[in-house]
Amino acid sequence: MADPETPPSFEDLDARLRVARAREEEDSGRGPERRGRPTGMGLGMRIGVELVTAVLVGAGIGWALDAWLRTAPWLMVLFLLLGGAAGVMNVHRVMRGMDETVGLGQAQRRADKARDQ
Repeated sequence: MADPETPPSFEDLDARLRVARAREEEDSGRGPERRGRPTGMGLGMRIGVELVTAVLVGAGIGWALDAWLRTAPWLMVLFLLLGGAAGVMNVHRVMRGMDETVGLGQAQRRADKARDQ
């Protein structure tokens, strides 16, 4: 170990973390190629949550604006539709990221590859 007066370096910490992660992956049977890839169930849950939360947030914003501006129900209907459109756009982004050439999935794979090198 290093001198007690000098703190350990970031390289030392990084090396220890890599060893610990490799040991954990061996114990769990999950290799680095499996890490970060969504399962079918996980992807379905994410899509459902994306749609529901976007609609609920849109409706909530519309309801709050209607209560504040006394324009009920017009802003709630408008923001409900905008929330639905945002939810569909989010799902589209998730599915586009599943492609090997574009999207969030490709960006994550590039970042993982750069980090591993």
